[in-house]
Order: sequence, then C-alpha cells, then structure tokens
Amino acid sequence: MLRKLLILSVFAGASASIPVVYQSNPEVFEHLLKTAVTAKPEADTQPQINLASVPEKPAAPLPTGRKVVVAADGRGHFSSTFKLNGRQIDGMIDTGATLVAINSSTARRIGLSLNASDFSREVSTANGTIKAAVAMIDRLQIGSITVNDVQAMVLDDRALQTNLIGMSFLSRLGKYQVENGTLLLVQ
Repeated sequence: MLRKLLILSVFAGASASIPVVYQSNPEVFEHLLKTAVTAKPEADTQPQINLASVPEKPAAPLPTGRKVVVAADGRGHFSSTFKLNGRQIDGMIDTGATLVAINSSTARRIGLSLNASDFSREVSTANGTIKAAVAMIDRLQIGSITVNDVQAMVLDDRALQTNLIGMSFLSRLGKYQVENGTLLLVQ
C-alpha cells in the first residue's frame, strides 16, 4: 500500500510541475510533441504526412493556357485578324461592347443565314438605336485561343463597318489585360 501511495505522489508531483516547466522551457515540449507526432510505428505501412509542410493558403495557379498579345494601332485600338467559324475576318476588340457585333456581310461569309424578320432586337449604339439579330458563332479564334458558342449581334452593314469582338468573347477568357500599348489575352 505504501508503495502505491509513493507512486501516486510521484505522478501527482510530476503532473503539478508540468505547467511550470513548460513556461520556463516550451521548446522541450514542442520537441517532444513533434517527436510523438512524427514517430512511425514499426508495423504501420501508411505513408507519413508531414503537416508542417502544408501551406496555409494554396498558391495561385499560373496561367497555363494559350496566350495572344495584340498591339495597339496608331489610334490606340486593338485591331486584329480573327477566325469566325473558320473564316478569316478583321475586327477590333472592344471591352465596351457587351456582345460580339458583326455586320451582315460578315454573317453571310461565316455561314449565318438570317432573314429580315430575325432583325427584331433594338440595340443602342454610339450612332443611336438600330435593329439587330441575335446569332451564335460556333467558333471564334484569335491566334491560339479558341472559344466555342459565342453569342453575337448582327447589324446592317451601314450601321457597323468594323466587326467588334466584345465581352461575350472576352469574359470567357481566363484573363485579358492592357499594358504598355498591348492587350494580353490568356485562355
């Protein structure tokens, strides 16, 4: 009985001294905890995971897709050659245009068949309100970037002389950015 009492008093004394020892030397306890956590049992075949190597916040992924750089022309516009449904057309990238806007002749060249009754939507342009038709471009390409099923507006040739590549295309990219007279497009 005396032996049990002696063992109990040693445990009680040791337990009472743990907070005092921790406050005076916390590195010892951190080392003991790390050793206990990373100790691998002999029969354990599970791979060991070092939790200390896991970052708190995952790193942002770098753009790994396709990139195209368009230089500004003399007026500061980003004009380039595009392929709409496999046909080459000239156009201007316009972040102020909600949709891709093409004229009637371009629509015919890329295989869109529209009737006069399709021009039922009213569209506000810099030159006023006009009638337009909604269409879907199967594939729009610039350089190595391809976007499928792009919504577009078709306007009369007199209302739109330059095809505009608007936000219905740009918003489907991973990134677009203007810097030092160039426009970077990243898919």
